[in-house]
Amino acid sequence: MAGVELKSIRKSFGPVKAVKDVTVGFDEGTFTTLLGPSGCGKTTILRMVAGLEVPTSGDILVGGARVNDVPIHKRNLGLVFQNYALFPHRTIGQNIGFGLKYRGVSHSDITRKVKEVLDIVRLPGVEDRYPTQLSGGQQQRIALARAIVIEPDVLLLDEPLSALDANLREEMRVELKAIQHRIGVTSIFVTHDQSEALAMSDKIIVMSAGEVQQVGAPQEVYNNPANEFVASFLGASNILDVTVAGSDDKTIALQTPHFGIISVPRSRAINLGTLKTGRLVVRAEKLRLLDDNAQDTGASAPGVVEAVDYQGQIARYFVRVGEMQLQAMNMIDGRPFNAGDKVKIAFNPHDCSVLSSAG
Repeated sequence: MAGVELKSIRKSFGPVKAVKDVTVGFDEGTFTTLLGPSGCGKTTILRMVAGLEVPTSGDILVGGARVNDVPIHKRNLGLVFQNYALFPHRTIGQNIGFGLKYRGVSHSDITRKVKEVLDIVRLPGVEDRYPTQLSGGQQQRIALARAIVIEPDVLLLDEPLSALDANLREEMRVELKAIQHRIGVTSIFVTHDQSEALAMSDKIIVMSAGEVQQVGAPQEVYNNPANEFVASFLGASNILDVTVAGSDDKTIALQTPHFGIISVPRSRAINLGTLKTGRLVVRAEKLRLLDDNAQDTGASAPGVVEAVDYQGQIARYFVRVGEMQLQAMNMIDGRPFNAGDKVKIAFNPHDCSVLSSAG
């Protein structure tokens, strides 16, 4: 195992600056996700760590040693790609043992290690099959087995679950995290899927336009976004313009559109600083829809349901409140609301975060 550190890493492709002065660390033995939209630089970072791309400037350290000039075959890294990259004409055993063979490992040790790693990925006894005889999920496990059989210092995973169907993807993300925890290898995972990042990661690095926007544990990044991009990219958020109406040692009073004055804990408004205007972030699942004559102790306002996205046990409602359209995701208890229903929409101010309006 080894930790990975990036120091002032930049990468340009001609005039395009794909990665802009990124300094982050990937702690030893942890599962860290690079999360962001397409083109944000996350895969470029992974490829630079792997040795597939050379940084324009800056340093990459693995286990404290600079590896910028170390070729890929000498970095002892495990790679898992979106398309599995298995050799179709080789057996599963030959696919998994490929890296060991070129490291000079004896045939008997390769056979033993292949069996051991197939047990780890819960596919014992498939050594003599070919990739086309396995399902997509099984092929992905074989690709993972091939990456970890060499006992890598770092495991690099480039959107490895995106080719799977939804149910299998959810199953595999649980399995992948369990395997990483079992073998304890430092892992860097690239995805644009927020649910994968939140479910699997010890730490999330949110990126946009080649820059790091926020680094933290999943709960921290989700509940206390550093800026509006993070708030919007992770989950469905409602963002309201607010002004500071007063404050004390523990709370800040905010004037909100349609919901009146609310009091937010100072700990949820750190990003506001000393500014007098800000942006209130209310997650969609924190907004409650009630009958229009119901009583509620939180902040509330009247609204009208404009559309309903029925999702089984959960419904996502699009609600018109004055000039704003808000999103609310609620468990369905009895009859769901319908388009055209008059409702009361409410939330607890302690569930909100406040951002600087200056970004």
